[in-house]
Amino acid sequence: MVTILIIEDDDTIAFGIKSFLLKNNYKVVHGKNLESGKELLKTDIDLILLDLNLPDGSGFDFCHYVKKIKDIPIIFLTVRDEESTIIKGLDMGGDDYIIKPFKLSVLQSRITAVLRRTLKQNVKEDVLLCKDIKVIKSQTRVYKNNNEIELTVGEYNLLLQLIENKNRTLTRTVLLENLWDVHGEFVNNNTLSVAIKRLRGKLEDESFIKTVRGIGYRLED
Repeated sequence: MVTILIIEDDDTIAFGIKSFLLKNNYKVVHGKNLESGKELLKTDIDLILLDLNLPDGSGFDFCHYVKKIKDIPIIFLTVRDEESTIIKGLDMGGDDYIIKPFKLSVLQSRITAVLRRTLKQNVKEDVLLCKDIKVIKSQTRVYKNNNEIELTVGEYNLLLQLIENKNRTLTRTVLLENLWDVHGEFVNNNTLSVAIKRLRGKLEDESFIKTVRGIGYRLED
């Protein structure tokens, strides 16, 4: 059974989420602050729902603490909708960011998507699929409708980053940090924009890679 840790100081919100998740066959534990959250991390946790504004600190601090210990997926739940705050949360390893108030059905969908992606990453699949695109990592090959597509090293690495994080928004900063050319030179913003454009062209689908304005990109299944 999947165990979800809720870090939320509002008892009403926490009770509503917990009741909903229990009805959907999740095991749920609840911490009201960073201190109790750290104690609960000593048990097996599969996913964390994390508020940003907590009595004894910031959810960002807790996210940083968690990621140093174990790569547990984290979904931020917060009223803070500033673009800079969303980018910060995603850049530091958050898997999703949901603005309060939200519908519980939407939360359920986001949890399912994050867990599905995490499980696939954990088994280190060699074949990655999205729509009619297939990437075979061991062969460094990409296919569309079973027809091979020729990509440059940079285009392949970019597609690999996106497809390994399918349905997750990757900020430009994260992509730039993970994309280096063969000489170890850092890829700049303009190079990334050009690479996205060329990759879309070779995949022959402009909607395949969605631009999240002001934040980054998301490959959607």
